[in-house]
Amino acid sequence: MITSIFSKSKPINFIIVFFITLLAFIVASLKLTHEPINIDFILEKSGLFAISYISMWVLNFIVSKNNLVKNNNFEILIYSLFLLAIVQTTTNINMLCANFFVLLALRRILSIRSQKNVNKKLFDAAFWIAIAALFYFWSILFFALIIVALVLYTDNKLNHWIIPFTGVLTVFIFVVSVSILFHNDFFSAFKSLPEYSYDYSVYNSLPFLVAITMLFSFGVWSALFFIKSIKQKKKALRPSFNIVLFALIAAFLVVVFAPEKDGSEFIFMFAPLAIIITNYIQVIQEKWFKEVFLLLLLLVPFIILVL
Repeated sequence: MITSIFSKSKPINFIIVFFITLLAFIVASLKLTHEPINIDFILEKSGLFAISYISMWVLNFIVSKNNLVKNNNFEILIYSLFLLAIVQTTTNINMLCANFFVLLALRRILSIRSQKNVNKKLFDAAFWIAIAALFYFWSILFFALIIVALVLYTDNKLNHWIIPFTGVLTVFIFVVSVSILFHNDFFSAFKSLPEYSYDYSVYNSLPFLVAITMLFSFGVWSALFFIKSIKQKKKALRPSFNIVLFALIAAFLVVVFAPEKDGSEFIFMFAPLAIIITNYIQVIQEKWFKEVFLLLLLLVPFIILVL
């Protein structure tokens, strides 16, 4: 039943994930925030919800335009379920904004495949990643995806290797200028700094352990099949799938280096994991196993809510 609903791209799928995402925000508001419910609180949460929901639309656009999945909506369902599993990802505005800009950058990086307007796409991708890094410094790790894309597309044009750095430099100069104008120094406008921590003790709670186990067990199992399937893809599409894999690695490193580990750092893993798991779901031949696999993905976030 679950597979039949999301196996085709339909408007009702976006309505379902809308309510799953809304539930994640409601649970987070009840469990994690202690602010009085007033107009400011509602407006703030509405803005965060809008960013999260639009991010799912961007994810859907990415997979459909780059043929990363077949004509289905499993990726947005999985993304919304991840939000529900780790509701902390819905509370941090800096993380949500950084993730949104990383998705915009990923969209531009993957579109390099067409070899049209490459200069503009490289600049845009670097620009969005630099903007993301302003909200959360370790987002800068996704800059490596631009380098990976240039290597995979065997691009030997010198200007293509220089342009991404000009995109980052543009943002840097702009922020320094703002800092000089409003703070009378060079770096006060930089709110996100290169701090890191290896203290993972916050993950020792039962809800975190269950959620992280779900992410890594489903993710690793699906990734093994994903890596194996890349060789079977059309040659023109292989770089895109490799970039998704590297995006997951970059997202994992963000979690490793995160200075404040409160769960919100996992937001960067959701999009690449959703794409990888969706690809695995598509190759499952046994209908009963596909249903069980999706049912587990669906039930675990709801089980976590009562832990």
